[in-house]
Amino acid sequence: MKITSVLGFAMVGAVVLPAAFSAAQAHHGWGSYDASKSFTISSPVERLAWSNPHAHMVVSYDGNQWEATLAPLFRMQARGLSEAMLKPGTQVVIEGYPSRVNRYEMRAERITVAGKTVELR
Repeated sequence: MKITSVLGFAMVGAVVLPAAFSAAQAHHGWGSYDASKSFTISSPVERLAWSNPHAHMVVSYDGNQWEATLAPLFRMQARGLSEAMLKPGTQVVIEGYPSRVNRYEMRAERITVAGKTVELR
């Protein structure tokens, strides 16, 4: 009976752990952003998707629509940034890094709204 339990546990681990590792790697693909090319966008918010695992904001920059990947909701809320503060039309300043994969996407490191700067990482 003990051998069956150990074998069953090992089989479940062999299936679950690789899947969990793959999901974590897909979620945290920060290597796809070029940290050597920091830039700043100052623009009104056009759209906001306030959902886990990360909020996403669309702003205009150099005549293009840029999608900024923000921090997880719990982190932003703990640092005093709420969904209501980022409603469309609100002026923001976003500092971050461009994506190496998607032409008009960035990873936001910090955001300033209504005179308040929030570190996102």
